[in-house]
Amino acid sequence: QVQLVESGGGLVQAGESLRLSCAASGRTLSSYHMGWFRQTPGKEREFVAAISWGAASLSYADSVKGRFTISRDNAKNTVYLQMNSLKPEDTAVYFCAARDRTDAWTEERVRKQYEYADWGLGTQVTVSS
Repeated sequence: QVQLVESGGGLVQAGESLRLSCAASGRTLSSYHMGWFRQTPGKEREFVAAISWGAASLSYADSVKGRFTISRDNAKNTVYLQMNSLKPEDTAVYFCAARDRTDAWTEERVRKQYEYADWGLGTQVTVSS
């Protein structure tokens, strides 16, 4: 298993930016496709973005496309989520998750939380209006 720790969350005003980080340990990051999900109390956990093990493939939820950018630095065992033009509806706990790179990459599968075996504990992002 791989351990994942998110950081970088905080309180910002609408229109501002944040960069979330997900640090992996226990395994080499390049062994995994990585995803970001978010959850607000009373709502289902939803897909945000995903990146393949070598960063050749990217996927974004329609609600964040054009505003968020997922990236990775395998040498640093870290995945990032750059969030620009934040909106109050982006307020949520953000989780990073790992999916073994031997699992085939498809647009449908990378968007499903059950495809990911390892999860961080989350970091809170709050966007005020």
